[in-house]
Amino acid sequence: MASLEPVKRLADAVKREVSKVVYGLDEPLKIILASLLADGHVLLEGVPGVAKTTLAKAFASSLSLTFKRIQFTPDLLPSDVIGTMIFDVKTGEFRLRQGPIFANIVLADEINRASPRTQSALLEAMQEKQVTIEDRTLKLPEPFMVIATQNPIEFEGTFPLPEAQLDRFLVKINVYHPSREVLKKVLKELRVIRQWPVQPVATREDILAAREVLWHVRVDDSILDYILDIVEATHKHPHVRLGGSPRAAIALQQVARALAALDGRDYVIPDDVKTAARYVLPHRIILKPEAEVEGVTPERVVDEVLRSVRAPVP
Repeated sequence: MASLEPVKRLADAVKREVSKVVYGLDEPLKIILASLLADGHVLLEGVPGVAKTTLAKAFASSLSLTFKRIQFTPDLLPSDVIGTMIFDVKTGEFRLRQGPIFANIVLADEINRASPRTQSALLEAMQEKQVTIEDRTLKLPEPFMVIATQNPIEFEGTFPLPEAQLDRFLVKINVYHPSREVLKKVLKELRVIRQWPVQPVATREDILAAREVLWHVRVDDSILDYILDIVEATHKHPHVRLGGSPRAAIALQQVARALAALDGRDYVIPDDVKTAARYVLPHRIILKPEAEVEGVTPERVVDEVLRSVRAPVP
């Protein structure tokens, strides 16, 4: 059995720190942790004021990693994200000015407010962990993670993310309004939250060690077939125009592995896959126009797929 101690130590420390300023978002935090372990990116979607940015900042603050925030606006340029070559009058030569993308964790706030041209600047970074500036290709720091936020109901002055970019996000997390009890706790602890007591408790080495554990989490053939059955079922669903890609199947396996490790197991069970599917698949499913008119959502499709595909029996 692989030692899960690095994962447990990392998870416990991060949860303890984030819980000082963020309440009622235990599941989203767990999925963000799973995404970090699975070497993927996160898209947080929710209306303004539900702590999307606070959650991302608290998570980053709990890690001894470099962190940059980019506020996306319609006039943001690709060079504002990845950097550019500037002329140095002292030396008479061009030198590289690195953009904020050169950080371990990058918060892309309100990502859908930037133009498609600027959004596309993230594609190479998110997939290849590198950027190309003029004729130079530069590696990004390791680990590298993008946490993006967007508002699902405000459309004026926004540019919906294209499918190619959505597919780069390992998971999409919907952040909802807190319960009355959680909101009451926020009001009571507002002074503490504003003092921002979150401290870095996990190093780069801790994260890389925890990531290594994932490769020792077993995925039996029955679980692999279950993952493939789920992805194939998204293509066959009557409301779906385009189902999960091969990248979706890979994401399902890796997130399920991470969830198993976070739960203290060195093997994946069907429930890990079901939980992962609800965060991995919806943003990768394209519905038929008539289904959208009828009010069908990708989340509903995923729930129907999970009910229709038989899970393997241990």
